[in-house]
Amino acid sequence: MPYNNNPIPRPTEFHGSANLPLARVKKIINADDSIHSCSNNAAFVITVAAEMFMHYLTEKTYDVVKSERKPRRNIQYKDVSNAVARFDNLEFLTDVVPRTVTYKEYKQKQVKQTSGPSLANGQTTIDSKKTNVDPVDGEEVDDDATEEDVEMEEASEVDLRPTDETKELAIRDHQGPPS
Repeated sequence: MPYNNNPIPRPTEFHGSANLPLARVKKIINADDSIHSCSNNAAFVITVAAEMFMHYLTEKTYDVVKSERKPRRNIQYKDVSNAVARFDNLEFLTDVVPRTVTYKEYKQKQVKQTSGPSLANGQTTIDSKKTNVDPVDGEEVDDDATEEDVEMEEASEVDLRPTDETKELAIRDHQGPPS
């Protein structure tokens, strides 16, 4: 007997019933201390919005599954995490649905982090390079910097302290044109 592969059609209009349990959604809403009461209509709208979001997420995830070399019929966690990573409008879920990492990859990452040089107080830089601090002005010194890099950096420094002239202009602009 063949499987029923027909997807459940998305409802175009909502008439007062939803697939998610309304009572459970109300319990979740009431668990928030900042919300004192919630009407039935508001809870229903939240339920419908949650259903629509779940439909959208599963459609995008299924698109990721179809784009693979060997498409599958079932959606797995790794497909959802790939969809979240691939689509910009699902980016807010990156903390909730992180990509899976194998134990071997995790151990390799730990070894790389612990083997890198560290600073005096135990902190490392982004690129795990040891930083040298100039004792005169307290700024970091890059040992690999060329003369051209130093000249570019000095040329890009601008004094942003306000002068008396800029203060007067700001006051005049704030007061408006003289009458």
